[in-house]
Amino acid sequence: MDIQWLQDFLTVAETGNFTRAANDRNASQPAFSRRIQSLEAWLGVALIDRSVFPTRLTIEGERFRDQAAQILRQLLDARTELSGEPTGRRDQVRLALPHALATGRLPDWWTDWSEGRALSCQLIPGNVHDTVTSLVSGDVDLLVCFHHAQQPIHLDPDVYERVELGTEKLKPYVAKHMVGQCALPGDSSRPLPLLAYSYGTYLGRMVDLIIESAPTPLVATPIFKSDMADVLRELVLAGHGLAWLPDCTARADEDRLVSLDEDKWTITLSVVAYRDRNNGSRALTRLWSALNSG
Repeated sequence: MDIQWLQDFLTVAETGNFTRAANDRNASQPAFSRRIQSLEAWLGVALIDRSVFPTRLTIEGERFRDQAAQILRQLLDARTELSGEPTGRRDQVRLALPHALATGRLPDWWTDWSEGRALSCQLIPGNVHDTVTSLVSGDVDLLVCFHHAQQPIHLDPDVYERVELGTEKLKPYVAKHMVGQCALPGDSSRPLPLLAYSYGTYLGRMVDLIIESAPTPLVATPIFKSDMADVLRELVLAGHGLAWLPDCTARADEDRLVSLDEDKWTITLSVVAYRDRNNGSRALTRLWSALNSG
């Protein structure tokens, strides 16, 4: 068995085309085909159905596809582990956090967190619900997310340790050239064009809370919805309407955005990091020390 055979097979399974797969693998088509045939001979079954076009896998090939990917991952992991730790090797921490914090805060955070600690990071961005699920299921070492007393993250403090990293204000923004057209709270003759968060998202629930708590009703028409604050920011910049954005998202274009910043339309969110107290990862231990010292 040659590891290249598995890589070749997975490539042709993905592309569905021998010529493209051979090109992707920097091999001539005859040499590529011979390697596929060698794998089939080693397994004792046909993996590719050569009687049809475009190329497709046989039933056995479909069954072997996931196994091949798993075998390849295990071989590469084993080679890395058994070859000894190279000089400068970094321990990896698996980090989950919402998209807004991943794009708006993480680059600066990581500069401080990783300095002198020989750390690397596997980032798992997502919505708040999914990132919390990732921590509880053990798929990540560290969760960083928004928190508010009226929309708390329910994690057992006996199991999960927490540290507050700072705060973010969630404020309404418009593009500079739209300021005269988007005065809060809007009126019935000209409802505000609202760029909103998708139903069920954490920031969406916080915006709902702002609107429900405001002393005057918001008069607006939702014209676009997205899970991601970055997407809403780009729509605001293009002049499509008004959106509530966290500081970290707005900061990237603060020269082109204007905050309609009145206390009654703004809410302050905590940014909190959580870890499982039973997670003894060396990388997590060093990173947690950095979070607490900051």
